[in-house]
Amino acid sequence: MAELVFVGCYTGDAGNGTGITTFSRSATGELHEVASLALESPSWLTRHPSLPVLYAVNETTTGGVTALSIGDSGELSVLGTAETGGAHPCHLAVTPDGRFLLCANYTGGSLAVFSLSPTGELESRTALVQHEGSGPRTDRQEAAHVHMAVPGPSMVSAVDLGTDEIRSYTLTPSGAVELLAVSDLPPGTGPRQLVRRPGTDLAYVVGELAGTVVTVRETSPGAFSVVSVTPSTLKEPSVPNLVAHLELADSRMYVSNRGPDCVTEFALDEAAAVADQPCGANPRHFALVDGTCYVAAQSEDAITAFTLTASGDAELRYYPTGSPTFVLPVSLP
Repeated sequence: MAELVFVGCYTGDAGNGTGITTFSRSATGELHEVASLALESPSWLTRHPSLPVLYAVNETTTGGVTALSIGDSGELSVLGTAETGGAHPCHLAVTPDGRFLLCANYTGGSLAVFSLSPTGELESRTALVQHEGSGPRTDRQEAAHVHMAVPGPSMVSAVDLGTDEIRSYTLTPSGAVELLAVSDLPPGTGPRQLVRRPGTDLAYVVGELAGTVVTVRETSPGAFSVVSVTPSTLKEPSVPNLVAHLELADSRMYVSNRGPDCVTEFALDEAAAVADQPCGANPRHFALVDGTCYVAAQSEDAITAFTLTASGDAELRYYPTGSPTFVLPVSLP
């Protein structure tokens, strides 16, 4: 079985990356660059749940999404592209049944839905919902900024950094959406991501602007109420903290903090942070694989990697690549 890691990045005026870089991952967790594909700012990647197909946003002012085929040896080839209907798309997710691709347009402040063919190719945009509103942070919340689209059973929840809201929509069999619920978060939170905790009615929201993790309860499908608000790092806020990414692993939660430049580990059952792990400058997305955390350290121009430890003092390993923003591990037969 081949173990690969696909890395997305910023290109052009946004960064010094080239597109999607492919690394092989050894049995000891080391990375070795094996290929690259030129693509415009593929800052977020997601894989089809059952097909060898990868999707990448093109985070540009026009806004695009690219579908790519994953070959038997991991080589990538473009299947097609489509406009997202909004500027700077920053997140993608495929519904569990593989029928629709969901897209969050950040600057455009909108949610887009695309139908997918049985082979995973982009068919058509079936919905485009424009958000309206603002928040108290005039520098970052002057308008709606949809940052994540989270699929659920026959629904999608759109996390809006600009309006401090989670807007949930029913998703019809034809790919249309209808407003289901609007959930307010504390003013100035700047919600970036939402992750449900399996087997519970709880979910966690990272507040990019407030430097917090907000625990919420899903009181009905797509409707969330705030349970608690916790700082996203153990460090004192001596520098601004722009929280980026959240991952759950068993009874642990991990959050990347830009500014403090660390990945913070939380014990979920105690709702408490237990360790900060330095991880390089400007950590965005990260992935956990076999006890190792791989971090897209954007300003480090490298993927950094460390072994998960209870103390948070693991040694960092560096794998150079330009302006990385996303890390996607993939196992091939």
